[in-house]
Amino acid sequence: MATRWGICSAGKISNDFVVALHTLPAQDHQVAAVAAKDLDRAKEFAQNHNIPKVYGAYEELAKDPEVDIVYVGAIHPAHRDLVLLFFNHGKNVLCEKPMAMNLTEVKEIISSARKHNLFLMEAFWSRFFPVYEEIRSLLHQKVIGEVNVVRAEFGVNLLAVARSVEKELGGGAILDIGCYCIQFASMVFNGEKPESITAKGFLHETGVDETVTIILQYSGKRQAILTCTMVSEMPNQAVISGTKGIIQIPSSMWSPTSLIVNGKETKFALPSTTKHLNFNNSTGLSYEAEHVRQCLRKGLKESPIMSLAESELLASIMEEVHTQLGVYKNE
Repeated sequence: MATRWGICSAGKISNDFVVALHTLPAQDHQVAAVAAKDLDRAKEFAQNHNIPKVYGAYEELAKDPEVDIVYVGAIHPAHRDLVLLFFNHGKNVLCEKPMAMNLTEVKEIISSARKHNLFLMEAFWSRFFPVYEEIRSLLHQKVIGEVNVVRAEFGVNLLAVARSVEKELGGGAILDIGCYCIQFASMVFNGEKPESITAKGFLHETGVDETVTIILQYSGKRQAILTCTMVSEMPNQAVISGTKGIIQIPSSMWSPTSLIVNGKETKFALPSTTKHLNFNNSTGLSYEAEHVRQCLRKGLKESPIMSLAESELLASIMEEVHTQLGVYKNE
């Protein structure tokens, strides 16, 4: 039986998610409905993607009995209220990253998921790419020995994007792109809590973080150095250095198609599509969607690869970074 998806928001990432779903077998994944605050926009989205049901209010989507799980693709300041709405109507949720604006909201969302006994996962799609799967396997086998240093960077010019620079829209480099670097380090170190967090950076004139470097120090003299900026392009690489070698993601560390292990490169093909995509390598969202389907089929309430405990840890790290930089204070 197909997993029946409801799409919350008709924006750019929702477009790419639905395009990615359509690269998967129709007997496994179906898009049952889409909802947006603007009904005309939802209708246009539905027409573009052959979606049978359209709603101009999110509550209508929440009440739809033919939806198994909702993909929340709205901007992150809206995540908390939307996810709680869907939980209150018995819907499982895949929520775009970051899960919420701060640690308090993330804890509230997770608590609600457990209270209602529903599935919840933060949509860090990177975790499910074949490159990331291979990295986890290599680390488990200790192919590069004991890991000492992790480096990751993500830089792209987002200054012309209102959502990225406005505080009330959840702007800032950390919430938008830096979170990918943080989750990468956390994956490498198995969701371990860092012993210390040090953040240095610069704020945009709107008050959001513009360029940030974070040092996470872990037990046993292990360290992650993470840099993100929304001012300029960076190589967007990631490196894991161990006592016996190096693992490198040479580009697009958040959606990679290539991996270099001790100098030997392996390439991984992504699903293909002829439909319009807004973001780099977006058909890779299909790996995340299929993982969610398998979790639901097994009756799981959270992902073993992107756990709720780790979502809470990532939120706590980002909140500490924001506090050190003077951006978002813990209220």
